[in-house]
Order: sequence, then C-alpha cells, then structure tokens
Amino acid sequence: MVNMVRNFFIHLSNNVFLNKQAKKWGFFLGADKFIAGTTIQNVSKAVKQLNTTGISCTLDNLGEFVLDKTEANKAKEKILSLLEAIEQENMDCHLSVKLTQLGLDIDQDYCISNMIEILDLAKKYNIFVNIDMEDYAHYEQTLTILKYLRKNYTNVGTVIQAYLYRSEDDLMDLKDVRIRLVKGAYKEDAKVAFQNQQEIDDNFLRLCKKRLLDGAFTSFATHDHHIIDELKNFVKENNLDQDHFEFQMLYGFRNDLQSKLAKEGYHFCTYIPFGDDWFGYFMRRLAERPQNLNLVIKDAFYTDNNRLKKRPVITSLFIVCFATICCIKARRRKS
Repeated sequence: MVNMVRNFFIHLSNNVFLNKQAKKWGFFLGADKFIAGTTIQNVSKAVKQLNTTGISCTLDNLGEFVLDKTEANKAKEKILSLLEAIEQENMDCHLSVKLTQLGLDIDQDYCISNMIEILDLAKKYNIFVNIDMEDYAHYEQTLTILKYLRKNYTNVGTVIQAYLYRSEDDLMDLKDVRIRLVKGAYKEDAKVAFQNQQEIDDNFLRLCKKRLLDGAFTSFATHDHHIIDELKNFVKENNLDQDHFEFQMLYGFRNDLQSKLAKEGYHFCTYIPFGDDWFGYFMRRLAERPQNLNLVIKDAFYTDNNRLKKRPVITSLFIVCFATICCIKARRRKS
C-alpha cells in the first residue's frame, strides 16, 4: 500500500501538464506550509525568522528539467539575485541548486558555465553552494561536473542518496567534500537502488555513522526521530565533534523537532524551497513520506479551529479527482 501511494505521487510529480497548470492555480492542498512563497522577498522573510531561533537555512529556487536556454538563464539570474540578497541582508544560509534547472539537459558545457558564474559570486560572498542530486539518469553527470568544479572551487558540494547501492563507494570518493546525506526521493530501478524502506533506513543510518567517524562535514537530512536519536547517542558514545555535522529537515516539516534540536545546541539547517515551479517538489515530498498526507488533508478540509471548511472542500476534491484522472489516462497511454 505504501509503495502504491509513493508511486502515485511520484507519477504526479513527473506529469508535465499538472506542473504547468499548478503554476496557474497557485498553492493548494497546503503547499504554502512547505514552500516559502514565490519571490526572494517571501523566502528572505522565512530565513530571517528561522535565523532568530538559531536555525540556518539552505534555499532552493524551485525548477528542474529545463530544456530552454531562456528559462535556464532566467533561473541563473534569479539565483545570482538570491546570492546578492543573502549578502546584503546578512542571512545565515547557503544555496541548493539543480543542474537540470541550469541547462544540463541542453548542453553540459553551458550548464557548467552557469555554475561557474554562480560559484564566482558565491565565493566572493563566502557562501556555500550545494548541488542537489536528481534522478539516476543525471547521477554520473552530476558527479563529473562536481569534480570538475572542485578543481577551482571549495565552496561546492553535493548530495548522496542512501537508497542507491553505490552510495557508500561515492561517499568514499567524496570523503573530503561537504555532503548532504538523504534517503532518496525519486523512483529508481531495483537494479540500482534498494526498494525496501527498512533497507533504505538501515543503509542511511550506516552511512551517517561512517561519515561521522570520517570527520568530513555532513548534513544528515531526515525527519525520522528514531534515526536522529541513534545518531545523537552515537556522537556521545564516540565523543565526536558536533561541529562536523548538522541535522537538516524540510521547511514546514516537524517544526517542533527542528526547534528542539537547535535549542539542544546541535547545528541545524532548514531546507527552504520557493518559486512558481513547486508542484513536482511538493508531490515528491508526499511520496517520500506519505504521513505528510495527514497534514495536507487537515489543511485542505479543516480550519485552524478544526471546523470543516466549505468551498475549499469542493475545490480540494476537484483537484484530487482531476489529478487522479490524469494519472489514469497517462498510464493507459503507456499500456
């Protein structure tokens, strides 16, 4: 059942029609709780609020799989403007970028030139830039570009996905690189990735402990309090330096736990997405953690006083039914 729900939302995240329509609809089904608006002004406000509680941030200008240079250039310019805003407003945050948003599927050299422009400005302002790992089809290219960029820039790192069989080898290869370690949110083939959630969790925890012992700075991205508690105990038992890691969670998820970890003195970073191209990201978050549906349903159907909404119920039902029909039609076309 869990896999069926996960596959459903991953399919929605890849639906081009729904992604385009979502830009017209605006936020719905509680997406505004997990995405900090569509503008730099919106996201700056969210960052400053979290900074006052001792929480650092990483910002993601949403968008991926861009096939048009005009759109890729627009994304690059927005990222450069974001870097300027971080510097001017003295925000405690860094950037997360996707190579496919910057033209990887158009031309690799063009994508690299965009990244160099971004890294030059980021280096000037002493801002770290993390390259988000995308689907496995772009995995090798991403690592190749990272290694090329690392020849001239130390302020760039990437993400390793624990559900991939090769993740341990890649961590060894990147032992001196700042890494965000995640479980993985894309649907990948059994030939390259674990399919069982327990196996993914076990591998994630094992890789976290390995990175802690190796000493390279790592962001442990998980909302699982059981894993977090085990890592906290592991750090204490081995007398490890807390300055070598941080916990990281997504904006809007488990806010109480985020605040608790920061108050306990752990380095903590919130991953904040913003922008018009929000639908794919939001669907993958639901796929990654189906429990989040409870939050979405509550927001769509109930007020803050737990009273049933009226018109929003009709709207939400329409959107869910429409998305389901699109999903069914798409599957019929494939078969």
